[in-house]
Amino acid sequence: RTIVSDIAGTTRDTIHTTYNLFNKEFILIDTAGIRRKTKVNEDLEFYSVIRAIKAMDEADVCFLVLDAEKGITAQDLNIFSLAIKKGKGIVVLVNKWDLLDKETNTARDYEKELKQRLAPFTDVPVIFISATEKTRVFKAMEVALEVYDNRHRKLTTSALNDTMLKAVEAYHAPVVRGNAVKIKYVTQLPTIVPSFAFFCNYPDDIKTPYRNYLENKLRENFSLTGVPIRIFFRKK
Repeated sequence: RTIVSDIAGTTRDTIHTTYNLFNKEFILIDTAGIRRKTKVNEDLEFYSVIRAIKAMDEADVCFLVLDAEKGITAQDLNIFSLAIKKGKGIVVLVNKWDLLDKETNTARDYEKELKQRLAPFTDVPVIFISATEKTRVFKAMEVALEVYDNRHRKLTTSALNDTMLKAVEAYHAPVVRGNAVKIKYVTQLPTIVPSFAFFCNYPDDIKTPYRNYLENKLRENFSLTGVPIRIFFRKK
């Protein structure tokens, strides 16, 4: 069905494949590798990269496939950031794991270093696989399905307020210009990407560190792993 090799640029088109697993039907989209502009020498490959980026718009969940031997590159981080910007679910696959010499904590240490590079969005699953050995391929699909469910998760307003108002009470937003910010209410917005609106008296005075605090609390208390979330502050 498809031609594969170790030679960069072998895959030109995006290949859509229907795949049945766990009594569910998936559409897998295999794309051309996305290399840095300085590495793209042919017009044909340039348009392959464009098609690969556009394929991301079709996806609910994106697999970011890394080479275990090379580690994560600057271009990998660019693709990761693009998936976040587009609000896609993300699973990181570290391929060719079978080629590395491993000790007891190799996977743990590798994941820790990897997530330092992925920061600030580190609530993302990392699966160590081998495509040639077919190691953990089903696990990757299982985790992708979990991320899909997280992306479509709808949280009740009562559950959100019970949890998040306690978090607000435990750590108040810093006072700005003498204004004490009071968050009174939170609700999930009817959007594809999980988005949450916090209603307060001075929405413009809430800065990034406190936004990050609220996001961390959302992730601690609700199943949102692998999913970028949006937080908005509105006047109440």
